[in-house]
Amino acid sequence: MSTTNLQQRLNDLFGYIRQGKIIEAMNEFYDKDAVMQENANPPTAGLAANIEREKQFMSGVKEWKGFNVTASGVGDNVTFYECNLDFIATSGQPVHMEQVVVAKWKNGKIVHERFYYDTGAGK
Repeated sequence: MSTTNLQQRLNDLFGYIRQGKIIEAMNEFYDKDAVMQENANPPTAGLAANIEREKQFMSGVKEWKGFNVTASGVGDNVTFYECNLDFIATSGQPVHMEQVVVAKWKNGKIVHERFYYDTGAGK
C-alpha cells in the first residue's frame, strides 16, 4: 500500500475516532488477527478480543468530548500519531489523555497497534 493510500486510511480512521465510533473503526480498519498493546502490558490478540477490551473501556465513557491529532507520520506500512483525548467518565469526572499510537499495516488493515501514554494521566 502506498504511503498516500496509507495516509488516507489514517485520516479516515481519525474521522471515526473523532465521532466516538471506536468499535465501528475497529471493524473497518483492523485485521481479524490484529494485536493491540498498551504500554508494556501484555498484548491482546485477535479482533474479537480487542473489540471486547475496547467495549469495556467505552463503558466507562459517559460523553466523548474530543480527539485532537497533534502530529502524525506515515512510512512503509507503518503509521504513528500523537493525540489528545477528552471525555467525561461515567463518574462525571473529566478525563484528558495524551498518547502516541504506532500501527503496523498489511493490506490496508492494522495488524499491530501499540499505545504509549502516561498511566497517571487523567487522575
